[in-house]
Amino acid sequence: MIRIRYCTNCKAYTLGETCKKCSGKTIINAPVKYTKDETIAKYRREIKRKSLDSISKV
Repeated sequence: MIRIRYCTNCKAYTLGETCKKCSGKTIINAPVKYTKDETIAKYRREIKRKSLDSISKV
């Protein structure tokens, strides 16, 4: 399962093991609780979409 990762250098969220902005190493970070102004919603939706795509191919 893909997890949301967090860059400790530039404080950005990503799905990759390296940050796209600064090429720094990322760590697995538990997503924050859902809020009105959620900053990582696009990553959560991307993971959900990939998960549903893999199920539908079976």
